[in-house]
Amino acid sequence: MEKYLSQLNDAQLEPTVQIEGPMIVIAGAGSGKTRVLTYRIAYMMSKGIDPFNILSLTFTNKAAREMKERIATIVGDSEAKNLWMGTFHSVFARILRAEADKLGYPSNFTIYDTQDSDRLIASIIKEMNLDKDVYKYKQVRSRISSYKNSLITVRAYFQNPELKEADAMARRPRMGDIYKEYVERCFKAGVMDFDDLLLKTNELLTRFPDVLMKYQNRFRYILVDEYQDTNHSQYLIVRALSDKFQNICVVGDDAQSIYAFRGANINNILNFQKDYDDVKVFRLEQNYRSTKNIVNAANSIIDKNQTKLDKIVWTANDEGEQIKVHRSLTDGDEGRYVASTIWENKMNNQLKNSDFAILYRTNAQSRAIEDALRKRDIKYRIYGGLSFYQRKEIKDVLSYLRLIINPADEEALKRVINFPPRGIGQTTMDKLIVSANGYNRTIFEVMKNIDKTNVKVNSGTKTKLQNFVTLIESYQVLNQTADVFELAEHVTRTSGLIREFNKDGTPEGVTRMENIEELLNGMKDFVEGQKEIADTTGNLAEFLEDVALATDLDADKGDADHVALMTIHLAKGLEFPYVFIVGLEEDLFPSAMSMNTRSELEEERRLFYVALTRAEKQAYLTYALSRYRWGKLIDSEPSRFIEEIDEQYLDVVTPIEERRFNPMLDADIFGDVEDSKVNPNKIRFKPAKKAVLKKGSTNKTQEKFQVTAPKNLKPVSKTGGNTNLFDSKLVVGNVVKHIRFGTGKVMKIEGKGADIKAEINFQHGGLKKLLLRFAKLEVVG
Repeated sequence: MEKYLSQLNDAQLEPTVQIEGPMIVIAGAGSGKTRVLTYRIAYMMSKGIDPFNILSLTFTNKAAREMKERIATIVGDSEAKNLWMGTFHSVFARILRAEADKLGYPSNFTIYDTQDSDRLIASIIKEMNLDKDVYKYKQVRSRISSYKNSLITVRAYFQNPELKEADAMARRPRMGDIYKEYVERCFKAGVMDFDDLLLKTNELLTRFPDVLMKYQNRFRYILVDEYQDTNHSQYLIVRALSDKFQNICVVGDDAQSIYAFRGANINNILNFQKDYDDVKVFRLEQNYRSTKNIVNAANSIIDKNQTKLDKIVWTANDEGEQIKVHRSLTDGDEGRYVASTIWENKMNNQLKNSDFAILYRTNAQSRAIEDALRKRDIKYRIYGGLSFYQRKEIKDVLSYLRLIINPADEEALKRVINFPPRGIGQTTMDKLIVSANGYNRTIFEVMKNIDKTNVKVNSGTKTKLQNFVTLIESYQVLNQTADVFELAEHVTRTSGLIREFNKDGTPEGVTRMENIEELLNGMKDFVEGQKEIADTTGNLAEFLEDVALATDLDADKGDADHVALMTIHLAKGLEFPYVFIVGLEEDLFPSAMSMNTRSELEEERRLFYVALTRAEKQAYLTYALSRYRWGKLIDSEPSRFIEEIDEQYLDVVTPIEERRFNPMLDADIFGDVEDSKVNPNKIRFKPAKKAVLKKGSTNKTQEKFQVTAPKNLKPVSKTGGNTNLFDSKLVVGNVVKHIRFGTGKVMKIEGKGADIKAEINFQHGGLKKLLLRFAKLEVVG
């Protein structure tokens, strides 16, 4: 047996050495599925299967690169280079480039990202004189995207009265016309958007049986990672390609299907065994990532879902710490708790920033967390924010480069024709667009043949247009011999871009120059990297495709020691020793928009399962009793997901400054004081869901609403958190430490009972008067 196979357990070994026929590997979180996929490909190659005949589809380019590197260490670099491995979009873009002429596209077609599509759709809405408040371009783009992923072409749309009626009911009766115009403009510009990469592959395989047979014979062995996240369009491509030989291996976990909003269809994995005959089923159930507490807590959550495949995830790892549940008064307090906990963990356990991740349901939640981390001087990085390639100056450079490859690219041309300023205004552009639509030609062709068209511009403007055409054509000549780095360096210098950005001496202008420099550095790296890959040259076309298909998580961001902040959707496939899941409140997580049906709620529960199973050693769940949303402070209640975890796995850490106001009335007038006092050690869930009745209670109605916290509840002061000094012997002259204001000296104490205030002179914050029942102070001297 090959040496590397000895690293697998029995459950992993079985699917690794099973080569022929259809098979599904149901892989629980942290069960080593990437290792199985990697070793399976290496094993197939060691058994004489040609790497050219293997197609491996992964979830991210980063995952594909890592797998390829691991395979190369086993079978050698030269053989590993011949594998077709990558995301659906990158692999099918490669096929479409080879076969583009059959669909009427140039092989150097441009791939539009979301921003490019948005700009084009906004232009179409404006040209059609439609109300932009009714036809919001982002909603229109999203609708078009869902059509394409459901294989609803323009022709299919107009043949479907229900779709037209639905758009008319939504007060968007011209939706089909926008869709038609968008598709035609993209085709004329030699452009595909992300969704086209799948739609056009389906068209290619359906309309051209000889092409389908060619790729069926090419890809005799197909492996698909994260199969639960495939949409209908991806599913049909995989079915078509694997139909002849049926050597298909899909790997996934139904419990981690979280992309329904993007068109992913969980039924693809649930029904896999119905799609093929004699399917072999393998289960990877041993979790190597997390502690027993985390694994068992995650199991107790996902058990609540009705739609699932049978599997029992377990681990031989240590018991580990209980999951800490923390309640804060506000989202600001929540952020400060997270930051101080990270800081304490780093100090006490000699940890790095990169050991921590903070996961949230929506991007907007990052603000309060960021504020708190900055005040603690903890380095962090937000994933999924504005990507490097979406910055204005980078888009400007890339638009020039896109025009060199594809002069028909309308959005790229409109972006740079007058940047840097050349005296070609919007009026001239409008004339060119009208003429191009009239002749059914591209804008660049109209400019090139301006003397033969009906475009009425003065001689000065005509010269400027011709000069721009000459400039782009000179770049096209250089592109025939130069690599992407040499070309881009020449373009940024001669187009006037560098001069334009150098004019701006502001910090923003300096940052733009640094970003362009970083882009050129990245191109140099790319050219060097391409030398290692078979059949590549490091030219412009290869670079633009790499950029178009890059995701935020694929990029290498230099200094890796930072706390990772990201939405849970982005965290899929990652792991961290310490994970904070913040904002666990009803209507936030689960989202208010995802509680209309059981299937929506089950998807939210799977999302929570994914979040929890990212943690290796310790997980923290936090929620706030009030939170700013849309600029308003709203009251919140704990998420049902906290309640759904078996309480034996939880350690509910409750701050003792729970009460948010000083009652003006004596509780005694309403009955027994003990019953009516607010107990700070109660975790308040929705009443009557999983109530634990208080002993000795006789009032049946009241019994129903008594929900007792788990027995392991501890006040923060006993667990190393912030100390509340409401009952302390704080005296004038004490030196204290505050989470926001730093170190200070107590100058004065006044008031009594719940109203005791301390006047403290902080080194950085100045003189502050703090209410001691709320103040989070630590006496240091």
